[in-house]
Amino acid sequence: MSFGGPQWPQEPQQQGQQGYGQQPGHGQQQGYGQQQPYGGQQGFGQPNPFPGAQEPFPGAQGGGQTPDWGALAAASANRSRRKRWLLIGGGVLATLAVGAIVATAVVATNKNNDESKNGGGTPTGTVSPTGTPTPEPTFSSVAPPPPPNPMDYISDPRKDKAPLSAEGLFPGKQLTMNKRPYKKGATSATNNCASVTQGGLGAVLKKNGCQRVLRATYVKDGVAITVGVAVFPSEAAALKAKTQATGGIAPLVGAGVGDFCHATVCLRRSNSIGRYAYFTQAGFANGKKVTKADQAVFQGSDDLGTFAFNQIYARGRAQASAAAGAPGE
Repeated sequence: MSFGGPQWPQEPQQQGQQGYGQQPGHGQQQGYGQQQPYGGQQGFGQPNPFPGAQEPFPGAQGGGQTPDWGALAAASANRSRRKRWLLIGGGVLATLAVGAIVATAVVATNKNNDESKNGGGTPTGTVSPTGTPTPEPTFSSVAPPPPPNPMDYISDPRKDKAPLSAEGLFPGKQLTMNKRPYKKGATSATNNCASVTQGGLGAVLKKNGCQRVLRATYVKDGVAITVGVAVFPSEAAALKAKTQATGGIAPLVGAGVGDFCHATVCLRRSNSIGRYAYFTQAGFANGKKVTKADQAVFQGSDDLGTFAFNQIYARGRAQASAAAGAPGE
């Protein structure tokens, strides 16, 4: 067998050429003694049966020379290394991806632990700076006592101990009720209750144990009103004095207010709260007789009666508030 031609297929030949028949130095010889063992095809001299195919082994030498076996072996080794690196690279990428997932899970777990430890409150309370949970508030099963009632202080002389004076009960130089101003005149206080009354009121006050009477006079638009507050030892005594009242409190003159409600008709009223009874005498400063049509006199009497009520109740409220804030009360 001749070894004049290559034993591996070379690049495809053009149709009509004979394999290697025109190579220099070979005298138009046909490879392998011109035998056609493949049904009319010439041995390796005919075109490549797979036109367009690339060289399977780059580096093989043409022109009838012996193949470069070293180059072929290097190419084969390079292809093997490339496949192996592709496999290794894919494995590394897969490993990195799995590692990243695991690392993310670990970070997420640690983050949750940090939040649970540092950021979240415990079910039983907040965490103090030292890390010790603060105790839950405890409540006594005993209901707290109700706040003091102002009426208790203005009804019981044992509790009603605050100072009492005409200036304290009727402060300032005027009072205003519903935007109606009244200028204050004279004030007075006495323990002789009957001495500051008219008609039968003195006897009523004395019978029920009156201890003191405080008075003040106010004027507005020619109408003068004297209000008197009588102090009794109990709520029941004050209520009886109000119910039994006859006559009226004597008008208090002075401090710019002249004599009024003498030998004429005036408006007299009485009421009580706690151990205090209060009375008003209202009329015209010029001595004019009061009639039912004189609404200014009725309004003045109402305003001064309301003012007396408010001042007495405020006295009880102040004492109750002081008792509520005192230790041990």
